[in-house]
Amino acid sequence: MNTVFITGVTGQVGSYLVDLFLSKGYMVYGLKRRSSSLNTERLNHTFSNQNLKLEYGDVTDYSSIANLVANIKPDLFVNCAAQSHVRVSFDIPCYTFDASGASVINCLEAIRTHSPSTRFITMSSSEMFGSTPPPQNEQTPFHPRSIYAVAKLAGYYAVINYREAYNMHCSNAICFNTESPRRGETFVTRKITRAATRIKLGLQDKLYLGNMDARRDWSHAYDTSEAIFRIINASTPDDYVIGSGEMHSVKEFAELVFSKLGMDYKDYIETDPHYYRASEVDALCSNPTKIKTNLGWSPKYSYEQLVDEMIASDMELAKREKLIKDHK
Repeated sequence: MNTVFITGVTGQVGSYLVDLFLSKGYMVYGLKRRSSSLNTERLNHTFSNQNLKLEYGDVTDYSSIANLVANIKPDLFVNCAAQSHVRVSFDIPCYTFDASGASVINCLEAIRTHSPSTRFITMSSSEMFGSTPPPQNEQTPFHPRSIYAVAKLAGYYAVINYREAYNMHCSNAICFNTESPRRGETFVTRKITRAATRIKLGLQDKLYLGNMDARRDWSHAYDTSEAIFRIINASTPDDYVIGSGEMHSVKEFAELVFSKLGMDYKDYIETDPHYYRASEVDALCSNPTKIKTNLGWSPKYSYEQLVDEMIASDMELAKREKLIKDHK
């Protein structure tokens, strides 16, 4: 049985990758940080599967990664772990660099030392392009505008260095914004769908956002995980942009969500300077021609299908919340 080791397994994309690899018959090992509270909700539906095993560790701790790689010797290693909130990276820059950048070297060095035949891929980020105008592809110059982006860029070049220096099969998945019903509630798309459904049911009055003019390329986490699977299983390691090739502003996203619920977003959304970044990224939009041409990947979800699925999921959450409230 083929084996895969996934870091960030309790996160959004990590959980979709668990679903994908289990469906293809892999033995899946997932890295889980020790926490005083449960953080495995995204994996609850998979716990009955005997081919999933969670291991404690942390990508910032080389010894834990090295020991796990030495013991498991996985065929594949997918790194999804990071401090992934761009705005927060301005508040905790050193930790962000360790968790999102230096950690990639920990993974690569563990593989090089203990299991050199293991294939590796890390989730890079469109934030690395920063202020470089769209559309962005694999040849677009980088201009990071946050410590998160700087950290991701360090990890990106570490992958290329290990590939060239040690002939390792390691690749970068340059992911544009990835969304789904499993997206964390502090990220703007989920923040909007969660608030809009709660407002619709009278559970919330207002939503506070930052820069609503920022434009992004939003893809479904299902499609991103499918792309990652293709990249790591390709015969030749390489770096690929993953995105829809379609750009929308935060304002457009909010307008669509609220209109689908029969509301005008202008009546409920206010801006709050607290949510602005110290340096903004105005526009990110992928040109995914390379992965479509080389690996035959194409997204299953359209932008509107993604929005519809997120609204439907959060409406169910809001209904359950209202039911509990009404029975108190």
